[in-house]
Amino acid sequence: MVITQVVFVFLAGLVTALATGLGALPFFLFDKISDRWNVALWGLASGIMLAASGFGLVREGLAASEGFPTLLLAGLGAGVVLVVVADFVLDRVEIGEDGGEAVEADGVETTTPERTDGGQPDADAPLASQAVADGDARKLLLILGILTVHSFPEGVAVGVSFADVGLDGGVPVAGVTVPVLAVFMTVAISIHNVPEGVAVSIPLRSLGVSEPRMVAAAVFSSLPQPVGAVIAFLFVSWARAFLPFGFGFAAGAMVFLVVTEFIPEALAIGERLDGNGYRELTAGVVAGVVGMLPLLLY
Repeated sequence: MVITQVVFVFLAGLVTALATGLGALPFFLFDKISDRWNVALWGLASGIMLAASGFGLVREGLAASEGFPTLLLAGLGAGVVLVVVADFVLDRVEIGEDGGEAVEADGVETTTPERTDGGQPDADAPLASQAVADGDARKLLLILGILTVHSFPEGVAVGVSFADVGLDGGVPVAGVTVPVLAVFMTVAISIHNVPEGVAVSIPLRSLGVSEPRMVAAAVFSSLPQPVGAVIAFLFVSWARAFLPFGFGFAAGAMVFLVVTEFIPEALAIGERLDGNGYRELTAGVVAGVVGMLPLLLY
């Protein structure tokens, strides 16, 4: 039964990773995604993650706590620390030993790929985009390790939400009783991954990379999530006493990611819009929160 549950959790994490590829699909039809829609997507992802953390993870963590929620608070702090450490690692990674020119790209030392259309290279391309554009296998493996640190919190959120899989009170899926929180969290992370897929695909479009490789790059950037989901699920399943810590860990990481990465990313894109994108961001956040309100019913 445990093996079945692990496989189920892995598949849920895989769904969230594959959802990142959806961010590349619009480029099959259009040359670019408008800044207005891009800001709205980041706002939607932010609202979903904030609501999922508060309505789902924190609430479940409080319910699982006995007395003062010490473990929950410790988990919240640990989740924030993980994101800070991930950013610290990303800021100091050097990739350029294969002869390419090293540049500063979003705080990361990396190789700047040449454009296939003869234009100037894109110094702002995300790591996954540049690795796929270069086709460097060694670089891909190195970047996968980096992405494991960076996207681990999303996988943890999925894995922790499956803690009560198989117990009564859930939703039957393929013969397995899945917690309502797990269903919401899987959908939430999947939706959150779409704008990340867009962010990976935009520089690849400027580099002249084909659409299928853009999808591959987007999915590649989230591949560590199924692994993180399984690790978190096994941890909270075998150490039920630490379940509040697990809920807090996922919530702390998610909220901190939204505050330090999602919203700043949206506002940076929105600088080119009337009102600096605040209207689009606010609309997206509100839509995301409203979409997660049904969590309060369970």
